[in-house]
Amino acid sequence: MQFRKSSYSVGNPEQCVEVAFARDGVRVRDSKGSALNLLEVGPDAWAAFVRSSRSSA
Repeated sequence: MQFRKSSYSVGNPEQCVEVAFARDGVRVRDSKGSALNLLEVGPDAWAAFVRSSRSSA
C-alpha cells in the first residue's frame, strides 16, 4: 500500500496527513508513519468526507 501526502501539507511537512487507497476503502495516517495512528474507512464514508470538505472550503 502506497501512502500519499495531502497537497495541503506543503507548508508544514512536519504535520501532514497521508492517504492510501485500497479496494475495500481508504487508510489515513499521520505522516510520521506510525501504524498505531492508522484510520481505516470504507469508500462511502471517504466519499462523504471529501464532499463535506469541499463544501466547507
